[in-house]
Amino acid sequence: MQFSASTLPLPKRLLGFFAVLIALTAAVAVVGIILGMVGNFLANGGTHVTWEFLTEFPRNSNTEGGIWPALAGTTLLVMLMTLLGVPVGTATAIYLTEFAKQDSWFARSVRFAVNTLAGVPSIVFGLFGVGFFIQFMGGNIDAAFGTSSFGDGSLLWSSATLAVLTLPVVIVSVEEALRAVPRDLREASLALGATRMQTIIKVVLPNSVTGILTGSILAVGRGAGEVAAILFVGVTYSSEVLPSAVTEKFMHLGYHLFVLSTQSPDVEKTLPLQFATTLVLLGLTFLLNLTAILIRSRLRKR
Repeated sequence: MQFSASTLPLPKRLLGFFAVLIALTAAVAVVGIILGMVGNFLANGGTHVTWEFLTEFPRNSNTEGGIWPALAGTTLLVMLMTLLGVPVGTATAIYLTEFAKQDSWFARSVRFAVNTLAGVPSIVFGLFGVGFFIQFMGGNIDAAFGTSSFGDGSLLWSSATLAVLTLPVVIVSVEEALRAVPRDLREASLALGATRMQTIIKVVLPNSVTGILTGSILAVGRGAGEVAAILFVGVTYSSEVLPSAVTEKFMHLGYHLFVLSTQSPDVEKTLPLQFATTLVLLGLTFLLNLTAILIRSRLRKR
């Protein structure tokens, strides 16, 4: 016997109709909010996003000029954060999925730590970056090699701080991708004489690379807009040069927007710059995510 919606009692049909209506309304509301935000930013700052605005250095206490140092600094920060965080997160997920016993105390401790990190406020990561990366690691490196470059805020320590912040996102995403690989593929590889490590490298990782890229995309989206986590770890108010090394300070679009809206001599005058900077930050995040999505789609087709 076949059933259709028309054969259901009227109350159940009404209940199903309202369930679909509520879900559709929520989806439309989300899209509408996003479009409304983007439309507001375009209306108030779209005309200020010019080539000069993107390529010039800020002037007159950031109230004039462009955002080139902040744009370049944000891009470098996200790229370095991805290089530092994704391999560590992927290795952790591989251990939890392929090597650790699921009921062992150590595996449970790692999962508890990952879940705890996901709920820690970003400002706490900033203070952690100051204490661990700058004072402890940077101070020891300077003392060991007789330098003075690592014991101060820099692009390197800011990227490392954001890498720690985005670790839970990467670990969870990669772990789910690894678990989605059928167990039969692992058993077939082991039956043919491959070692466990060979199976992971040749079978598991190629079949879960899209999940790893998904974790990278989520990490980029989380890290590109973070300000509190890097507030004390290397970002600077203004700069007339680009960072020439990872041990130098840098400008960031999010922090630049914060400065324009709270510390500018004339906040009202900088409103167009604030909207334009927001548009550029959204566009940069979208571009980085789109690049990762295209790479993921290309690999998935292969």
